Amino acid sequence: MPRSHLRFILAALATLGTPSFAAAQVIQGPAEVIDGDSLRVAGTELRLFGVDAPQFTQPCYNNGSEVACGAMAKDVLAGLIGNSVLTCQPRDTDTYGRIVATCQTSGVDIGGALVEAGWATAFRRYGNDYVSAEMRARAARAGIWQWDFQMPEDYRVSQQTDPQPRTAQGSPRLAGRARRYEGNGQCLIKGNHSRRGDWIYHLPGMPYYDATRAEAYFCTEAEAQAAGYRRAIVR
Repeated sequence: MPRSHLRFILAALATLGTPSFAAAQVIQGPAEVIDGDSLRVAGTELRLFGVDAPQFTQPCYNNGSEVACGAMAKDVLAGLIGNSVLTCQPRDTDTYGRIVATCQTSGVDIGGALVEAGWATAFRRYGNDYVSAEMRARAARAGIWQWDFQMPEDYRVSQQTDPQPRTAQGSPRLAGRARRYEGNGQCLIKGNHSRRGDWIYHLPGMPYYDATRAEAYFCTEAEAQAAGYRRAIVR
């Protein structure tokens, strides 16, 4: 048998021997909520597919005052599930090795219900399944949309790249050892509302800084984040 044919057959057998997520075994059982978009079902840690809730320690801001919206999102998810048995269909795995799955109870998609109630955002990087639900929650100013907040993914990045000092209670402090951007007594960080409704800030020297029409100015990134703006993504 030619070697090329042998390689083809071996590759085909390897493919058949690899389970696909479409055919992956359904996970079913009672759930233990970990945070706003992750849980443990029948002893298996899962992340809800297509949704991104605030981190457990992440605050939202109501006129500058912190609101523990990350902890509240966890409580809402726990309330949606209650004592029900969940049926979860694996879709993928994440960078932490957790199974990413859609979960239902009594025919209700838990991830979709969470976004519809305004306690999670649609995770567009991985799909548009819940974008319509998010838009309805935004329009109704439901859940986290009633306050200012940093998108959960941006918050995670900010915690990894620029960790904030903490108070004695362990909660993040937005003010502190942040670099100040000032010139001639003027704060230089530009805050702008995009056409999509995102609140974004631009630092001096960033692309589009000069072309950005400022709707607010800030001296530090911490001040901008406290007001609900996220840092512009530079590609």
